[in-house]
Amino acid sequence: MSNGDCIFCQIAAGDAPANKIYEDDQVVAVLDINPVNPGHTLIIPKEHSVNILDAKDSTLMAMIAATKTVAKAVLTAFDEYDAFNLESNNGRIAGQIIPHTHWHIVPRKADDGFKHWPGKPYEEGQAEEIADKIKSQI
Repeated sequence: MSNGDCIFCQIAAGDAPANKIYEDDQVVAVLDINPVNPGHTLIIPKEHSVNILDAKDSTLMAMIAATKTVAKAVLTAFDEYDAFNLESNNGRIAGQIIPHTHWHIVPRKADDGFKHWPGKPYEEGQAEEIADKIKSQI
């Protein structure tokens, strides 16, 4: 199922331009048009889903297999990278701009300036309460 208005569906179908670097029957990988670092790649399923919660398990399994293949290739292609972030933004507030499930492979080097989010510790007893609340929903 694709959504004709979705740019990632158009890219997956070959109807919109992109620098494809990998493709199989379920997934396409393309270079991000605004990369954090050269080689920043998007893993996009061909079947439309809004985000990871909406995607089929089989689609997510295909995405992770493609991610492993592509991430190895990205790291091998560039001598300066020896690590990568795998990122998935789910929902507008989380930074998802295109409402189509996708993951970012962001190749990393020590001095690239890319920063992680600031973490903050739980208050006394708060972690246990939160864990119980989440577990009750599984």
